[in-house]
Amino acid sequence: MRKTLGWLLSLVVLIGTMGAAGFTAQAATAAGPAAGADIKDQILAVPGMSLVEEKPYPGYRFFVLNYTQPVDHKNPWKGTFQQRLTLLHKDTSRPTVFFTSGYNVNTSPRRSEPTTIVDGNQVSLEYRFFTPSRPDPANWANLDIWQAASDQHRIFTALKKIYTKNWLATGASKGGMTATYYERFYPRDMDGVVAYVAPNDVANNEDSAYDRFFTKVGTKECRDKLNAVQREALVRRDALEVKYAATAAQNGWTFNTVGNLDKAYEAVVLDYVWAFWQYSLLSDCGGIPTAATATDQEIWDSIDTISGFSAYTDQGLETYTPYYYQAGTQLGAPTIKLPHLGSLSRYGYQGPRNFVPRDIPMSFQPKAMTDVDNWVRENANQMLFVYGQNDPWGAEPFHLGYGVRDSYVMIAPGANHGASVSKLLDGERTLATAKILQWAGVAPAATLADTGRATPLAKPDARLDQRERELEREPQLRP
Repeated sequence: MRKTLGWLLSLVVLIGTMGAAGFTAQAATAAGPAAGADIKDQILAVPGMSLVEEKPYPGYRFFVLNYTQPVDHKNPWKGTFQQRLTLLHKDTSRPTVFFTSGYNVNTSPRRSEPTTIVDGNQVSLEYRFFTPSRPDPANWANLDIWQAASDQHRIFTALKKIYTKNWLATGASKGGMTATYYERFYPRDMDGVVAYVAPNDVANNEDSAYDRFFTKVGTKECRDKLNAVQREALVRRDALEVKYAATAAQNGWTFNTVGNLDKAYEAVVLDYVWAFWQYSLLSDCGGIPTAATATDQEIWDSIDTISGFSAYTDQGLETYTPYYYQAGTQLGAPTIKLPHLGSLSRYGYQGPRNFVPRDIPMSFQPKAMTDVDNWVRENANQMLFVYGQNDPWGAEPFHLGYGVRDSYVMIAPGANHGASVSKLLDGERTLATAKILQWAGVAPAATLADTGRATPLAKPDARLDQRERELEREPQLRP
């Protein structure tokens, strides 16, 4: 079944590519630079690939590139756009990791955890419709998980001729979701998938798992402290909204998309508890003010630090319009109950439709996530899902059924949305590391003989190994 599906999807893309003006050359076998040519020359010989800039980094070559993609992979003659990507080149004899954040691509040299483990190359792709990788004009109907997976498939197909060793797909949060969807639609491309903290909102209208999570996470003392600050921010709404209005005027913030300042204020406040557990640790609870004795400024500062008052301004929403669009059309979005707020909440959890300009039409497709979930449960092969114990997004994870092969779900104790293989318990950490090495085809003999001896192959590099999500936080309460 998987083999047939992968073949049919590849055939669809190939037929469309061969029939499209401007893509005929790519379907043909073109003579490029010799294998011994400079890597930049080899990359730029790929039809549709162009160089934005090369940045030096010790031990690597790092390129920022553009690649010509069809706006619609089913109808590639309907136009193209330039999709941005980066390439961290180690050596063509090494495996390659295909990294996706699900958002904009970081144009500074970075290395994901699997890339460090396998000491390989890394291709990092910007998600379609995130500026500047947005078609003009933008037909938002072309922003879906299959189109994005097809973007990856075309890039992989083009670069596999140069990077011929094993490939792994990876990403965290929305990037982990993206890697999973890619595997679902093109299961023959990758040799393994490492998906970090990937939410799996199968039934968009059934979110009780999140409610149960918030009654158990951390300690009661910490939960009560956070709930009290969140409630107090609504009790003092009038006074704090005066400050919000002044801050908005000072920064030029507007609220046309969400509707008004009051809706934006409440949305930020309602994110507070979720955002704390998403990005903070239980040990950080000591820094939360005591609501009953806190000043207005202390309440403001705590909410702003954790949730961010710019989040639901037009300026804060604009960058993430593609995410909110997908949340409201395919990915789903959680709605949680907040009984401790009583009647203080005027709007409840606002859905993605409130965060996307009204001139962009949206219609939810309830079968999209069910299809992916069923496929993973029945067909996962060499896939690893890593979650954080205290991460709200882990409340609805991917699950594995009896038909999967060499696949795993692992949970890092006490970890938040920054969970990683390195934060797993010893036995799972070494097993996960060994599997990543094996899937990449670079496991040392000692690791093959004893997975407990598995360690990353690349030396640590504090600058290169910074996780992208920790440098630029994603939109609050979003994966």
